[in-house]
Amino acid sequence: MKKVIGIMCAVLLLAVGLTGCGQSDAQKLYVYNWGTYIDNTVLADFEKENNCKVVYENYASNEEMYYKLKSGNANYDVVFPSDYMIEKMIKENMLLPLDKQNIPNLKNIDPKLLNIPFDPGNQYSVPYFWGTLGILYNTEKVTETVDSWSILWNEAYAKKILMYDSQRDSIGIALALLGYSINSTNTDELNKAYELLVQQKPLVLAYVNDQVIDMMIGNEADLAVVYSGDAVYCMSENDKLAYAVPKEGSNQWFDNVAIPFTSKNKELAEKFIDFMCRDDISLKNTMEVGYTSANQNALKEASKEPAYDNIAYNPTDDILARCTAYQDIGQFIASYADIWTKVKAAQ
Repeated sequence: MKKVIGIMCAVLLLAVGLTGCGQSDAQKLYVYNWGTYIDNTVLADFEKENNCKVVYENYASNEEMYYKLKSGNANYDVVFPSDYMIEKMIKENMLLPLDKQNIPNLKNIDPKLLNIPFDPGNQYSVPYFWGTLGILYNTEKVTETVDSWSILWNEAYAKKILMYDSQRDSIGIALALLGYSINSTNTDELNKAYELLVQQKPLVLAYVNDQVIDMMIGNEADLAVVYSGDAVYCMSENDKLAYAVPKEGSNQWFDNVAIPFTSKNKELAEKFIDFMCRDDISLKNTMEVGYTSANQNALKEASKEPAYDNIAYNPTDDILARCTAYQDIGQFIASYADIWTKVKAAQ
């Protein structure tokens, strides 16, 4: 999923990787992750425990990570792809199968997050963070019940609506509102989704990515499409904000840890994955980042905190029952990209 990109944090983390344990002969582990998606101290802890150096870099999207690996100009040992991208990478032999004997802390992962169709049996990946896509809204400005994507087409909120600049998310919302699958590859259904998004465009204040956080905290908009982890942070900074997952259904996303085919240090990579599954490390990461931990013990502990005791961090079963994971739609992704380009260009 798209995460908040903290440039200073990324620089600091990269510096940790470059300095490592101060031993020139130490093993190096190359980790490629979303921006600000880990506690700053975790990498140093792993280095100390394993006498190694972590070289840590960030990416902004699944596609950026995928194309960098595909180019052959990368040698990463650990990556954090999302559900549909894991499916795609497995099909293209871009991930190495895991030796689970080297990952005993897999027992800490919530069983409900294992054996998902994009990676049956978790042969190639281990859950890290997960969540939902929903609507963040200002309760002082939006007094009606927020339970449908249709509110994003309500003229009463003209120029007070923020949409994600994301083809899968925004097109998926339109598809869900129309009663179609968010993974549709039906041309007629996609054309109708396009028409619906064009109808909405005059009401949209902006198509945004990371800017959504500061804008909602600063009361610059009334409604915004956000990922649950970002909603958790926004609500902790502005008590006027609330989060809802619409009744038509939404995306339940999963970000997992995996070992790409470029890895030259698979055994150390599996040690890192096992380390990330530890209760104490999982709790550090989820408390720092705000996204829902796949570690069931860390989730339970974090949910005791007021800022994390909500449906954005810990969604109810009825919410999850109406959510679906994105799937790899193959070459049809070009159609999504074309539709999204046309929506943003529409007058």
